[in-house]
Amino acid sequence: MRIAIDGRGINWYHGTGIGTYTESLVKNLLQIDKKNHYLLYWSGPDYDKYKRENSTIHMCSKRYHRFFEESYFPITNDINDIDIHHIPQNGIGLYKDMNCKKVVTIHDLIPYIMPETVGKGYLAKFMEEMPKIIKESSAIITVSEHSKKDILKFFPNAEGKVFVTYLAPKDIYKPLRRQSCIQYLKRKYSIDTPFLLYVGGFSSRKNVKGLILSFYNLIKVFDKPLKLVVTGSLKDDGENLLKLCHDLNLDDKIIFTGFIPEEDLPIFYNGCEIFIYPSLYEGFGLPPLEAMSCGIPVITSNTTSIPEVVSDGGILIDPFDENSLTKSMITLLTDEKLNVQLRFKALNRAKNFSWLNTSFETLNIYNWILNNS
Repeated sequence: MRIAIDGRGINWYHGTGIGTYTESLVKNLLQIDKKNHYLLYWSGPDYDKYKRENSTIHMCSKRYHRFFEESYFPITNDINDIDIHHIPQNGIGLYKDMNCKKVVTIHDLIPYIMPETVGKGYLAKFMEEMPKIIKESSAIITVSEHSKKDILKFFPNAEGKVFVTYLAPKDIYKPLRRQSCIQYLKRKYSIDTPFLLYVGGFSSRKNVKGLILSFYNLIKVFDKPLKLVVTGSLKDDGENLLKLCHDLNLDDKIIFTGFIPEEDLPIFYNGCEIFIYPSLYEGFGLPPLEAMSCGIPVITSNTTSIPEVVSDGGILIDPFDENSLTKSMITLLTDEKLNVQLRFKALNRAKNFSWLNTSFETLNIYNWILNNS
């Protein structure tokens, strides 16, 4: 079998769920599969890490998307006798006139379900392209049973060709020496107080505003030093959240770190008291699983795909109920026995997810496509 994968998102979407998915899937496919040949379409640096005896790299410019997707990819696939072309970034860039089977990974249908939370340009493109993507795909991979249900709700004709392969944490997310992490954060980021942690972006669906309001309620009754650390570049609703903190006199209680290099994220996870993720909607929800892999107590939402991923490895709350979140934070901060129990449960639950499993399942889907042509 000869498989082409659109790997441009590894660099384009680095640090996002799609970037992590594409990178981890390709690396692990190349590790487990020496039989089939992989053609990887690439944009940017670091392509040497993907060179194998059974792989070839084809460089693409970040410009002229239409040329690459409508001309270069189909012609190159034909020349290389490609059997399957896989597009990991929600199928965006799929061109119907390819002489091979087409696989897409659709991570979620957020533009259909919460259109107010995405940019107008992306929303218009997504709504125009998705029906075509669903129709033209030989198989659709998605990342949770909840996302599969959403796809079939809007596109019932896709029944029979939608498959679920879960995401997983990278190997860097593991328990580290807690005291060393605390000292590192003090030296590099001047964080010298016990803290709660949020990782995951600033779209309104992430509900960071609800987290800030719940934290505001918490510190009014919690009498020990405590801060909230919020990581990530201040995009989307970030500036409004800064203003909210100022209006609530929380400037000295909430730390917005800005962009954090990936190698530091496990240190933040291991150094925090609790990881909190009150998102309103997730196709999968990787940050809670990353925190669980570090053995950190997690409080997260009881909505969409999150309970499917977290199960009993964290405390699930109603993200629309600020009091519920505040009470859960107080409970975990004061109940040492529960805190320890949740750390063990988190680690045990996280062991169910691995990129090797995801890659084996994806390879099985590729084989299913050829066997059911």
